[in-house]
Parts: sequence; C-alpha cells; structure tokens
Amino acid sequence: MQRRHRRYYAMMATCIALFVLAWGVVRLWSIPAAVAMCVVAMVIPPVAAIVANRREPDERWWDESGDPESDRWWRELDDKDHR
Repeated sequence: MQRRHRRYYAMMATCIALFVLAWGVVRLWSIPAAVAMCVVAMVIPPVAAIVANRREPDERWWDESGDPESDRWWRELDDKDHR
C-alpha cells in the first residue's frame, strides 16, 4: 500500500510542478511550450488514480466478500501457493 501512495504522490507532485513551471517560468520564453506542459500535466491525475488503485500481486483485500467461509477458503488457497 505504501508503494502505491508514494507513486501517486510523486505523480501528483510532478503535475503541480509542471503547472507552476509552465506559467511561472516557461511562458516567458514560449507560450506553446507552456501550453504543452499543461496538457501533459492534465493527463497525469487520471493516470495517477489508475496507478494508485492498481492491485498488487500479493494483495487479497480486494477480493474479500464478507462471507467468512469464502474468505477463509481463499486465504487457504493463497497459503498453498506461497509454500
């Protein structure tokens, strides 16, 4: 879970940095470059959400159904795979 949080925050920090640099610095030299930077920054948040919600291979909490019998059975199967 920590890895996903770090990736998400890194991507969002990059997004904010692109916006700030585009309109604080780059626009002084090139408006089209600043607009291009903003377009790239605009694409980052949806991608960051997808990356942050992607299931890691060793995570089972996504699959918990609330049925104790079913959840116990799936945990038992997972334990057999890791041996």
